[in-house]
Amino acid sequence: MSSDGARGISRFAMEILVATATAALGVAVCYGATEAGAGWTEMGPDAGYFPFYIGLLIVFGSVMNILLAVTRQRKLGGVFIDGRRIKSVASFLLPLVAYAAVSSFLGLYVGTALYIAFAMHFQGRYKWWIAVPSGLAVAAFFFLVFEMGFKVPLLKGPVEAWFGIY
Repeated sequence: MSSDGARGISRFAMEILVATATAALGVAVCYGATEAGAGWTEMGPDAGYFPFYIGLLIVFGSVMNILLAVTRQRKLGGVFIDGRRIKSVASFLLPLVAYAAVSSFLGLYVGTALYIAFAMHFQGRYKWWIAVPSGLAVAAFFFLVFEMGFKVPLLKGPVEAWFGIY
């Protein structure tokens, strides 16, 4: 909390959280590298040799960031994000998470059409009769570009199967 009484997540807390998360990532890289072999053999380095030391660098950098945050704690006392901004970020992030979930079950084209239509209607305040055709047009455009133009098949779901698109 900052000195002006604003409520929210402090910058210091975010510094510690992010540094801890990156340290955990570095530890995971080191662990995975040791499973692949992080040593040196008569033929040269094992497959995990280079990733192991990259993981150590990530952990070292994270520990340094934690130490810097602790030493500069008084300077980092301001609010990083408050309730109003969290709501704004959530209004953008939660639809993206829903898009990923829907797309994994119904396919990317259906998920894209739904995402565009709902985002236009709820966030952009467009009427349904504009948002739905726009979502369908974007999905159709992606289908033409990826499937027909580039010959790159994207994830399809049951709706595409009903139409015979595989």
